[in-house]
Amino acid sequence: MSGDMQDSTEVEIFTDGACSGNPGPGGWGAILRAGGKERELFGGERETTNNRMELTAVIRALEALKRPVRARVWTDSQYVQKGISEWIRGWKARGWKTASKEPVKNADLWRELDRLAAQHEVDWRWVRGHAGHPENERADALARRGIADIRKA
Repeated sequence: MSGDMQDSTEVEIFTDGACSGNPGPGGWGAILRAGGKERELFGGERETTNNRMELTAVIRALEALKRPVRARVWTDSQYVQKGISEWIRGWKARGWKTASKEPVKNADLWRELDRLAAQHEVDWRWVRGHAGHPENERADALARRGIADIRKA
């Protein structure tokens, strides 16, 4: 991110993932806002799932931060919000197994998200998707651009 986006100690991050078919082509989008400036990020993958795209959106947004910040991350995915703020402690304690002793799905992305989140002070917020929340709608549109780009590639 540009230097001036980092000058503010607080960063608002809005993320979304989308999939056309599950699994199928997927996209992710993120909006980062700090100090009155914004940055949009998006991308896609040819064969993925909705949950992987939701996780990837947050991972890419956190990767874009150049130094530790206080971040408020908004996601419409309860899987992401509950996973990172509640479930992950148990998964780690059980060696990345669920309570029913199954391997945790998407453990590669959860590990990466855990590593990145530890570098920041993150407040995880859930927002209802497709409920007219402007930034959530924009993040969704970015995720869909990611799918469109993958289809053209």
